[in-house]
Amino acid sequence: MVYNPSMISCILLSAGESRRFQSPKALAEINGQTLIELTQKKLLETKLEEIIVVLGANNELIKPHILKNKRLKCVLNTNYQLGQTSSFKTGLKATDPKTHGFLLLPIDLPLVKPETIDTVIDCFLKQAPLILVPTFQNKKGHPPLFSMDLRDELTRLNDDQPLSEILQRHEKEILKIPVEDEGIVLSFNTPAEFEKILQKVS
Repeated sequence: MVYNPSMISCILLSAGESRRFQSPKALAEINGQTLIELTQKKLLETKLEEIIVVLGANNELIKPHILKNKRLKCVLNTNYQLGQTSSFKTGLKATDPKTHGFLLLPIDLPLVKPETIDTVIDCFLKQAPLILVPTFQNKKGHPPLFSMDLRDELTRLNDDQPLSEILQRHEKEILKIPVEDEGIVLSFNTPAEFEKILQKVS
Protein backbone atom coordinates (compact mmCIF):
# COMPACT_ATOMS: atom_id res chain seq x y z
CA MET A 1 0.00 0.00 0.00
CA VAL A 2 1.23 3.46 -0.94
CA TYR A 3 0.14 5.92 1.72
CA ASN A 4 -0.79 9.52 1.02
CA PRO A 5 2.08 11.31 2.78
CA SER A 6 -0.12 14.17 3.97
CA MET A 7 -3.33 12.32 4.89
CA ILE A 8 -4.08 11.92 8.59
CA SER A 9 -7.23 10.35 10.00
CA CYS A 10 -8.79 10.41 13.46
CA ILE A 11 -10.58 7.60 15.26
CA LEU A 12 -13.01 9.17 17.74
CA LEU A 13 -14.09 6.56 20.26
CA SER A 14 -17.62 6.95 21.60
CA ALA A 15 -18.74 3.33 21.95
CA GLY A 16 -18.33 2.62 25.66
CA GLU A 17 -21.08 1.93 28.16
CA SER A 18 -20.09 4.86 30.45
CA ARG A 19 -21.02 2.78 33.50
CA ARG A 20 -19.15 4.90 36.03
CA PHE A 21 -20.59 8.09 34.53
CA GLN A 22 -24.11 6.59 34.74
CA SER A 23 -25.18 8.14 31.42
CA PRO A 24 -23.58 8.39 27.96
CA LYS A 25 -20.42 10.52 28.19
CA ALA A 26 -20.97 11.65 24.60
CA LEU A 27 -24.20 13.37 25.62
CA ALA A 28 -22.78 15.26 28.60
CA GLU A 29 -22.86 18.99 27.89
CA ILE A 30 -20.40 21.86 27.98
CA ASN A 31 -21.90 25.31 27.41
CA GLY A 32 -25.08 23.80 26.00
CA GLN A 33 -23.36 21.49 23.50
CA THR A 34 -23.04 17.73 23.79
CA LEU A 35 -19.48 16.44 23.90
CA ILE A 36 -19.97 14.46 20.71
CA GLU A 37 -21.05 17.62 18.83
CA LEU A 38 -18.37 19.80 20.41
CA THR A 39 -15.61 17.29 19.63
CA GLN A 40 -16.67 16.81 16.02
CA LYS A 41 -16.69 20.58 15.47
CA LYS A 42 -13.21 20.88 16.96
CA LEU A 43 -11.86 18.08 14.78
CA LEU A 44 -13.36 19.68 11.68
CA GLU A 45 -11.34 22.83 12.45
CA THR A 46 -8.09 20.86 12.11
CA LYS A 47 -6.00 19.53 9.24
CA LEU A 48 -7.53 16.07 9.60
CA GLU A 49 -8.78 14.72 6.29
CA GLU A 50 -10.90 11.93 7.76
CA ILE A 51 -12.74 11.51 11.07
CA ILE A 52 -14.11 8.09 11.99
CA VAL A 53 -16.68 8.20 14.81
CA VAL A 54 -17.08 4.80 16.47
CA LEU A 55 -20.41 4.21 18.21
CA GLY A 56 -21.58 1.19 20.20
CA ALA A 57 -23.51 1.43 23.46
CA ASN A 58 -26.31 4.00 23.30
CA ASN A 59 -25.89 4.16 19.53
CA GLU A 60 -29.50 5.22 18.93
CA LEU A 61 -29.22 8.08 21.42
CA ILE A 62 -25.89 9.39 20.12
CA LYS A 63 -26.34 8.96 16.37
CA PRO A 64 -28.69 11.97 15.95
CA HIS A 65 -25.80 14.15 17.20
CA ILE A 66 -23.43 13.05 14.40
CA LEU A 67 -22.78 15.97 12.07
CA LYS A 68 -23.17 15.78 8.31
CA ASN A 69 -19.80 16.44 6.71
CA LYS A 70 -17.90 14.64 3.95
CA ARG A 71 -14.87 14.31 6.25
CA LEU A 72 -16.93 12.46 8.87
CA LYS A 73 -17.76 8.76 8.81
CA CYS A 74 -19.78 7.00 11.51
CA VAL A 75 -19.31 3.27 12.17
CA LEU A 76 -20.92 0.91 14.68
CA ASN A 77 -19.05 -1.56 16.87
CA THR A 78 -21.61 -4.27 17.62
CA ASN A 79 -19.10 -5.93 19.97
CA TYR A 80 -18.56 -2.84 22.13
CA GLN A 81 -18.99 -4.96 25.28
CA LEU A 82 -15.56 -6.45 24.52
CA GLY A 83 -13.93 -3.12 25.38
CA GLN A 84 -12.08 -0.17 23.91
CA THR A 85 -9.68 -2.21 21.76
CA SER A 86 -12.60 -3.74 19.85
CA SER A 87 -13.96 -0.26 19.15
CA PHE A 88 -10.55 0.98 18.10
CA LYS A 89 -10.16 -1.94 15.66
CA THR A 90 -13.61 -1.18 14.22
CA GLY A 91 -12.47 2.39 13.56
CA LEU A 92 -9.12 1.30 12.14
CA LYS A 93 -10.79 -0.99 9.60
CA ALA A 94 -12.92 1.95 8.44
CA THR A 95 -10.00 4.30 7.76
CA ASP A 96 -9.00 5.12 4.21
CA PRO A 97 -6.36 2.60 3.09
CA LYS A 98 -4.20 5.48 1.84
CA THR A 99 -4.07 7.37 5.14
CA HIS A 100 -0.55 7.94 6.43
CA GLY A 101 -1.40 7.89 10.13
CA PHE A 102 -4.23 8.20 12.59
CA LEU A 103 -4.98 9.99 15.82
CA LEU A 104 -6.80 8.16 18.58
CA LEU A 105 -9.17 10.32 20.66
CA PRO A 106 -11.63 9.01 23.27
CA ILE A 107 -14.77 11.10 23.76
CA ASP A 108 -13.89 11.78 27.41
CA LEU A 109 -11.15 14.33 26.64
CA PRO A 110 -13.31 17.35 25.77
CA LEU A 111 -10.78 20.13 26.30
CA VAL A 112 -8.11 19.19 23.74
CA LYS A 113 -7.57 22.26 21.53
CA PRO A 114 -7.79 22.09 17.71
CA GLU A 115 -4.41 23.84 17.45
CA THR A 116 -2.86 21.10 19.58
CA ILE A 117 -4.11 18.49 17.14
CA ASP A 118 -2.61 20.46 14.25
CA THR A 119 0.70 20.72 16.13
CA VAL A 120 0.71 16.93 16.55
CA ILE A 121 -0.12 16.43 12.85
CA ASP A 122 2.57 18.89 11.66
CA CYS A 123 5.22 17.26 13.82
CA PHE A 124 4.26 13.80 12.62
CA LEU A 125 4.39 14.81 8.96
CA LYS A 126 7.82 16.44 9.40
CA GLN A 127 9.49 13.76 11.49
CA ALA A 128 7.56 10.60 10.53
CA PRO A 129 7.89 8.71 13.82
CA LEU A 130 6.24 5.34 14.33
CA ILE A 131 4.22 6.81 17.21
CA LEU A 132 3.91 10.41 18.39
CA VAL A 133 2.58 11.27 21.86
CA PRO A 134 1.89 14.81 23.12
CA THR A 135 2.89 15.65 26.69
CA PHE A 136 1.85 18.32 29.18
CA GLN A 137 4.27 19.03 32.04
CA ASN A 138 5.95 15.67 31.30
CA LYS A 139 2.65 13.75 31.45
CA LYS A 140 1.74 11.74 28.37
CA GLY A 141 -1.66 12.63 26.94
CA HIS A 142 -4.07 12.28 24.02
CA PRO A 143 -4.34 12.11 21.15
CA PRO A 144 -1.43 9.81 20.24
CA LEU A 145 -0.72 9.57 16.51
CA PHE A 146 0.19 6.18 15.05
CA SER A 147 1.87 5.49 11.72
CA MET A 148 -0.10 3.23 9.43
CA ASP A 149 3.03 1.07 9.30
CA LEU A 150 1.51 -0.34 12.51
CA ARG A 151 -1.86 -1.15 10.91
CA ASP A 152 -1.34 -4.93 10.70
CA GLU A 153 0.15 -5.16 14.18
CA LEU A 154 -2.72 -3.14 15.65
CA THR A 155 -5.34 -5.19 13.81
CA ARG A 156 -3.87 -8.37 15.32
CA LEU A 157 -4.45 -7.17 18.89
CA ASN A 158 -6.91 -9.32 20.79
CA ASP A 159 -9.94 -7.45 22.09
CA ASP A 160 -8.75 -8.02 25.65
CA GLN A 161 -5.31 -6.54 24.93
CA PRO A 162 -5.03 -2.82 25.75
CA LEU A 163 -3.50 -0.46 23.18
CA SER A 164 -0.86 0.37 25.77
CA GLU A 165 0.78 -2.95 24.84
CA ILE A 166 1.70 -1.47 21.45
CA LEU A 167 3.08 1.63 23.16
CA GLN A 168 5.17 -0.52 25.48
CA ARG A 169 6.36 -2.72 22.63
CA HIS A 170 7.59 0.30 20.67
CA GLU A 171 8.59 2.51 23.57
CA LYS A 172 11.97 3.38 22.04
CA GLU A 173 10.30 4.50 18.81
CA ILE A 174 7.86 6.95 20.42
CA LEU A 175 8.44 10.64 19.77
CA LYS A 176 7.12 12.82 22.60
CA ILE A 177 6.32 16.47 21.97
CA PRO A 178 5.50 18.96 24.74
CA VAL A 179 2.39 21.11 24.20
CA GLU A 180 0.87 23.94 26.20
CA ASP A 181 -2.54 22.30 26.48
CA GLU A 182 -3.68 20.80 29.76
CA GLY A 183 -6.68 19.38 27.90
CA ILE A 184 -4.60 16.46 26.64
CA VAL A 185 -4.48 15.00 30.16
CA LEU A 186 -7.96 15.97 31.39
CA SER A 187 -10.25 12.97 31.00
CA PHE A 188 -13.21 11.86 33.10
CA ASN A 189 -15.00 8.70 34.15
CA THR A 190 -17.31 9.89 36.92
CA PRO A 191 -19.72 12.82 37.37
CA ALA A 192 -17.34 14.32 39.96
CA GLU A 193 -14.44 14.22 37.50
CA PHE A 194 -16.62 15.87 34.84
CA GLU A 195 -17.51 18.64 37.29
CA LYS A 196 -13.79 19.40 37.64
CA ILE A 197 -13.53 19.70 33.86
CA LEU A 198 -16.55 22.04 33.79
CA GLN A 199 -14.76 24.27 36.31
CA LYS A 200 -11.92 24.65 33.78
CA VAL A 201 -14.25 26.16 31.19
CA SER A 202 -16.38 28.34 33.47
